[in-house]
Amino acid sequence: MNKRAYAPIGIFDSGIGGLTVVNAVREALPSENIIYFGDTARVPYGIKSIDTIREYALEITDFLLKRDIKLILVACNSVSAAANNEIRRHCGAIPVLDVVEAGTKAALEQDSERNSIGVIGTLATVGSGTYEKSIRAIQPNKKIYSKACPLLVPLAEEGWYNNEVSELVLKKYLDDFIKLNIDSLILGCTHYPLFKMQIEELLNGRDTIVIDSALSIAGMAKELLTTKNLLNPAHEKGRFDCFVSDKPQRFQALAERFLGEKLNKIEIISLTS
Repeated sequence: MNKRAYAPIGIFDSGIGGLTVVNAVREALPSENIIYFGDTARVPYGIKSIDTIREYALEITDFLLKRDIKLILVACNSVSAAANNEIRRHCGAIPVLDVVEAGTKAALEQDSERNSIGVIGTLATVGSGTYEKSIRAIQPNKKIYSKACPLLVPLAEEGWYNNEVSELVLKKYLDDFIKLNIDSLILGCTHYPLFKMQIEELLNGRDTIVIDSALSIAGMAKELLTTKNLLNPAHEKGRFDCFVSDKPQRFQALAERFLGEKLNKIEIISLTS
């Protein structure tokens, strides 16, 4: 047995949304120990420069590497777009997966004569074109339709999903995709899985597959750890350690909503000198 198998998985995001990735990983790999870092003091990343995002991302990467992790999952679309290569170089032999490559891989596995993919995300993610670049690097002729859905993040954090308010907003945002009859729709923000059921209902009858990057990256993590003989052999539920750079009001309630269970301990860590 590889001794590194007992080491934790490191997951990070610019804020709280990455807990949907934690939730998916715990479902797929219940025995794995997880260390999560949410940079809640400096969120949102999407309005910051690429250099600043890279600086923050490498600080968090260092924090996780010091805790002897065996794998890093980048659960932030902005970081995936701005600092992907820098993080991988910084980690050396420690493997790194990110939500953009996970969403791309899952979407490209859906194939039909329509040859088209939809992407919804924040203004920053859609504006960066990161999914278009990732998809076209593999399949240059794929048709890609992107739309920013800025109201979905505040709705998710307010707990307004699976209700009439979110249904009206989603109908407005998804109308174009319903008409386009796309193969798949990538949820390009870690908040968006909370709306997955409603989105699937709105796309009902269109044969459109909704791509949840949280589920996709969890599946990639399981495949990678299996291939490298790094799956934790323990039979009990893995430990979960949650770190943040600030604990805003209502954070506990929001975190539990995203995680789907009670969170007993949240530790505040400052990464800046």
